[in-house]
Amino acid sequence: MTAVLWAVGVVVALALLVLVAVTVVMRTKSPRGLAVVRGFNRRFNNPRMLRQAGKEGSPLAAVRHVGRRSGASYSTPIGVLPMGDDFLAILSYGTGTDWLRNIEAAGSADLVTDGRTHRVAADRVVGRPEAMPYLPAGQRPFVRLFGVTEFLVLRRVGAAQG
Repeated sequence: MTAVLWAVGVVVALALLVLVAVTVVMRTKSPRGLAVVRGFNRRFNNPRMLRQAGKEGSPLAAVRHVGRRSGASYSTPIGVLPMGDDFLAILSYGTGTDWLRNIEAAGSADLVTDGRTHRVAADRVVGRPEAMPYLPAGQRPFVRLFGVTEFLVLRRVGAAQG
């Protein structure tokens, strides 16, 4: 029994250590740390999240974009919220993400959210004060905790499909 409790304690301590490390990386926006987190997410988390992203009732959307250099098609899970007739994307990693740079280069992308597909364009980056009224109360503490200060307004440029 003591060995089991010790093992559980080690697992909990390691999980807390990882959580603290990720929080520090996200708050400081350390380029090296963000590269590690993005690489982990790209390889392990994103494929799992994409199974539900964009479906009706899912808190995640999927942005479908074309690589600015490769021309390949990509789908990336992102957090978006309705913002009037447009959408507000949470830029957890800041403005240097591949999906955002791809949208800017192409001029538009498809955003799949709540079972519908919308053609969108990157309109402008806004700060936390402008974005906060659109965030659900339960999401605001996490935005602060992870130091998210930038949000992207995605403007609809075509009729919804689906």
